Amino acid sequence: MRAARGDVLTDDAARALGALVARRGAREPLQHLTGEAHFRHVTLAVGPGVFVPRPETEVLVDHALRLADAAALGAGRAPVVVDACSGSGAVAVAIATERPAAEVHAVELSPDALAWTRRNVAALAPGIRVVEGDVGSLASLLPELVGTVDVLVANPPYVPAAAVPRDAEVRLHDPALALYSGDDGLDVVRALAVVGLRMVRAGGAIALEHGEEQGAAVRDVLGDAGWSHAATHPDLTGRDRVTTALR
Repeated sequence: MRAARGDVLTDDAARALGALVARRGAREPLQHLTGEAHFRHVTLAVGPGVFVPRPETEVLVDHALRLADAAALGAGRAPVVVDACSGSGAVAVAIATERPAAEVHAVELSPDALAWTRRNVAALAPGIRVVEGDVGSLASLLPELVGTVDVLVANPPYVPAAAVPRDAEVRLHDPALALYSGDDGLDVVRALAVVGLRMVRAGGAIALEHGEEQGAAVRDVLGDAGWSHAATHPDLTGRDRVTTALR
């Protein structure tokens, strides 16, 4: 672009560009090179140690917002939302900025990812409460919220342990903790289904992202745990991606 304008590309700039091209050629994610990822209407800081947010997760936010709006309308107050497996904070930040009255809590286990969560929350939605810990222990991490949460939302790890992704950007650069979850990929989903019953109030909801072939299994997990009206919804490409259920 600069050459087309007739600009002069300095030697230093040419070397910097060449280094970036080489890194991208080695399949380092573009978001790691630029240091940012665009998600809905926000720009998040990302890099090594945190899962790069994907466009399909924007659909998860759509469903979380719908459920939060319904809860707020029914209760006559601002909704309480917990984002489990928060990672970069993409879901929590999107909800907090699109529904400023909402009370949003973000929970993340990985210290490396948590640094990015805190950075993005501080820059974009400082009202979010960030908590470090295992989402299976939500009741002890957030004891004051037990039985009061309107929406528990999560983009958990859901890749089966043996299903190593083919794309080098994912296989080599996304943290394993954010990808894999047991033999069938649903260990964290099971944990959230159980602890969610303690956290979410009667009439509240859960919304979970999952793999395109896991919808039926996730509905079964939620139904077996005691959730009702489980339904699976498509992503932007028409593939099953999000399952919601009511408490």
